[in-house]
Amino acid sequence: MRDVLPVLGRWYAAGVPFGLATVVQVSRSAPRDPGAAMAVGPDEKVVGSVSGGCVEGAVFELAQEVAAGGEARLETFGYSDEDAFAVGLTCGGEITLLVRAVTAERDPGFGAVADSVAAGEPVTVATVTDGPAPRGAALAVWPDRTLGTLGASGLDAAVTADARGELALGATGLRHYGPEGQRREDSVSVFLQSFAPPPRMLVFGAIDYAAAVARIGDFLGYRVTVCDARPVFATPRRFPEGVEVVAEWPHLYLRDTTTDERTVICVLTHDPKFDVPLLTEALRRPAAYIGAMGSRRTHADRAERLAEAGLTERELSRLRSPVGLDLGARTPEEVAVSVAAEIVALRWGGTGAPLTATEGAVHPYRSS
Repeated sequence: MRDVLPVLGRWYAAGVPFGLATVVQVSRSAPRDPGAAMAVGPDEKVVGSVSGGCVEGAVFELAQEVAAGGEARLETFGYSDEDAFAVGLTCGGEITLLVRAVTAERDPGFGAVADSVAAGEPVTVATVTDGPAPRGAALAVWPDRTLGTLGASGLDAAVTADARGELALGATGLRHYGPEGQRREDSVSVFLQSFAPPPRMLVFGAIDYAAAVARIGDFLGYRVTVCDARPVFATPRRFPEGVEVVAEWPHLYLRDTTTDERTVICVLTHDPKFDVPLLTEALRRPAAYIGAMGSRRTHADRAERLAEAGLTERELSRLRSPVGLDLGARTPEEVAVSVAAEIVALRWGGTGAPLTATEGAVHPYRSS
């Protein structure tokens, strides 16, 4: 959804109705996670994807119907043993989609949501998917305000409280309530989709490898900052547009920077005077990934210095060093792919092994 929102925001601002299909639930080997979206707008233009191609044809027709004035629909697509190539997911999974029309009258908060996502402002969108409440009704929830309604004040209040809690975690998924927001009932299903600010990627060491890592980090949706104590290297012209470049001692910059459980830290300096104080700071703060470049000899020396600096075995166990997966990478771009592959594998619990050597679902079910 984040990827297609710029286009949808323009359609919305122009007063053009469009049909929006959103994945609200998945099971087994579904190709896209909850929150994946596809929209059909003016002149049958399509943006986004909900299944990687398996059911897009059927969803296109549904989106056209609702955009033309039809009621919101909840549709499930799954694998068919009789005809794997019929409308369904030939990969064996199952997805449930909410398909609804988006107009200023039906969703007064959509434009503000698009603006907030573009500005990096956190917001959660709650949408009724099923039950005795208007299907497709939407409520936008910010930390300090709301816009829209789900049809009942009690339901709005309960969902607002939960949405703000989910927003702090950046979580997305279905929640269940009674008609007036009763938490011990489950007659009303509401899909909460959180748009937290993009996660941070902090790259230390303004070398050629840093430029490649910054580029792939930006591609993966991170807000990337490159930091180096040497101003001659820490210059924006050496890095992709949109990447923040800071000339400051790495450990001092990190000390004054907020990190969370989604933050990625890549230490590419491989110089003890930078690495040791920087990693001492990094390994004692929240982060999803902390990787450091260097040979195995460099790693052994670095680990010994960090232990002498007082880091515990538990803290040192968080360090991914040498950084990246074993891809045989040589060039800066290849090393960046290796680092990105390790970050993705760690994020989703992947093994890093070739899929031909593994068994089971390619896209195992993940709880939202």
